[in-house]
Amino acid sequence: HNCDEQELRSVSPPTAAPLDINICSKKSEYLQTREQLSSDQSGVLDDLKNKFERDGYVVLPNVLSSDEVNQLIARLDHIFKGDFDRDEPPDKMPPSVKRGGQPRVQQVINVHKCDAAFRRLVTNEILGRVVGHITSWDGVRLAQDQLWQKPPQSSPLTFHRDSPYFMFSPDDVVTVWVALDDMERELGPLEYVKGSHKWGKGRIGSSKSFFQKGGGKDLLYSAAEREGIDSHDLEFVSMEGLKAGGVSIHNGLTWHGSGKNNSHEKLRRGFGIHYVPANVRFTSDAAKSKLWRSYIDEDVEETILSEEYFPIVWQGKQVP
Repeated sequence: HNCDEQELRSVSPPTAAPLDINICSKKSEYLQTREQLSSDQSGVLDDLKNKFERDGYVVLPNVLSSDEVNQLIARLDHIFKGDFDRDEPPDKMPPSVKRGGQPRVQQVINVHKCDAAFRRLVTNEILGRVVGHITSWDGVRLAQDQLWQKPPQSSPLTFHRDSPYFMFSPDDVVTVWVALDDMERELGPLEYVKGSHKWGKGRIGSSKSFFQKGGGKDLLYSAAEREGIDSHDLEFVSMEGLKAGGVSIHNGLTWHGSGKNNSHEKLRRGFGIHYVPANVRFTSDAAKSKLWRSYIDEDVEETILSEEYFPIVWQGKQVP
């Protein structure tokens, strides 16, 4: 492909670490991106794997076309009104009223249960192939999806890890995050702490409150201190500059969060898809969790993950 270095760096502003990628960032070339991601011979997947292992995340611009992004956004209007085109509601819908007049971040969990367009996205085989390759998993299964819509002036998202919320064995989790808006600085783009997936699990990284006043970094700083890392030495990488349709993929142990939406008129929308190895089983803790207990039979150990709710999206080597 014929991208030069200037084009690759154009997706990231000078104030953020350059988005570290080897895939063309021209909008007209998003199809080439897909061809590279779905090819076993391109070398792109091996490069992504190396960066993922080193940094705890990778970034792919323009995985979705503008038409596809617009289709998903159009469906959001229906979803928030309770107008679904699949048989079941999501597991969680946001309350329709503001608390004390303060703009609230709106979260929908498992959009794929109620909407066909989002179902097609979460079960996309190319995404599954990429996740499988960079993790060396034999197969990739959908665990959950989450839509986050941050209204103007809404709060920061506390820095956290995803893994503690996923009660499976083995306990590996990877999140594919899809930008549904251009990630301008004022919107509070997603931020990663580079290399933090290699830290120990002393502070597991779950928070009772996802939204905190201030920067929402108390848990993060505590975890860094346990690692013997000064907070001033943390390397934050912002997704500022990533266009709608761009994707980042992060390890479930990578610390991440986002700032306040400082805009007075623009929404900030992102869609997270959480994948786990195809061979996972629920842990005993899952039976006590409001996120998972509705999917569990009387005996946790005997519970088989449903292909409807936890579909395998990519299978590499055959699992016996």
